[in-house]
Amino acid sequence: MINVTKTYLPDIDTYKAHLEGIWHRAWLTNNGPLVQELEQKLRAHLGVEQLYAYSNGTIVLQFALKVLNITDEVITTPFSYVATTNALIWHNCKPVFVDIDPETYCIDPELIEAAITEKTTAIMATHVYGNACDVERIGAIAKKHNLKVIYDAAHTFGVKYKGESLLNHGDASTLSFHATKVFHTVEGGAIVSPHTHLSEEFELLRAFGHRGDEYYKMVGINGKMSEFHAAMGLCMLPKVDELIAKRKILSDLYDAHLDYSKLSKPTFVSDLERNYAYYPTVFESEAQLRTVFAKLLEHQIQPRRYFYPSLNTLPFFDTKHDCPISERISARAAALPLYPELEPESVLQICELINNAL
Repeated sequence: MINVTKTYLPDIDTYKAHLEGIWHRAWLTNNGPLVQELEQKLRAHLGVEQLYAYSNGTIVLQFALKVLNITDEVITTPFSYVATTNALIWHNCKPVFVDIDPETYCIDPELIEAAITEKTTAIMATHVYGNACDVERIGAIAKKHNLKVIYDAAHTFGVKYKGESLLNHGDASTLSFHATKVFHTVEGGAIVSPHTHLSEEFELLRAFGHRGDEYYKMVGINGKMSEFHAAMGLCMLPKVDELIAKRKILSDLYDAHLDYSKLSKPTFVSDLERNYAYYPTVFESEAQLRTVFAKLLEHQIQPRRYFYPSLNTLPFFDTKHDCPISERISARAAALPLYPELEPESVLQICELINNAL
């Protein structure tokens, strides 16, 4: 089976060397030396000043909302993974969906301002497929209306915009280090924020709000990354540029051989240094998508509908928001298999099967 993705695993002996240190120290969690080392190396690699590692890529959204004191209405995108919306609901915020740009698939900044009310406290946008939101326009709107901005940057590890890390925009950007991502720690995540005055909260809230064994400064929960997960990250980091280069080669192969007279795909913004986290494509109709999926499955090839459904259509919302572009794209969008160990011959086979089924 060729799945939509396959987790990259580094050399096992390299990982074992880190395990020996963990066994020797018997320091398995609670901000251990490997977590501290990983945070330091990630800051340097990504070009950010403040980065805090956590246990997964969903809890970082919740922590960002908590630390930035986001309440009430939050303007957000319907075209994202459900974790983006779930984090808002868990934090007792009200998602206010606005539609997406038909070219980039990121939230349309031209629609944001009309959705702002006296209850709006923030904008939570997703850099879809590693594409960049219109960070300048969103930043200007937020400044004008005194709103916070959180970017779900789960897809944007290593992505640069105009020569610097895309993570440096907004009041916080959140990363996922799930096993399927370009860079992973098996499970994990991180928050990047420019606000140095909030560093203590970002650190304390993930560790029950206390320093030492006797001093509790604030209410916190357990969002800590373990030494075992940090060890995987330290093994992955030296390989990540090479893995992204392999993803680019395969993406270029898809570009060259898929019949784009019958398909479409997002337009990536200019001045963007991509990480090729996904290979998204959009079919002419949902019926066509289902036909292609059936043909691929006959050959043991498993793509994924990503993102589906459009989040504004989820059944647990009382208030409905019409987002026709998101709904239309969501019904027809798919991520095709893409991972560093995928053979070029397999990409050519996938392209041939899709083209013949269109």
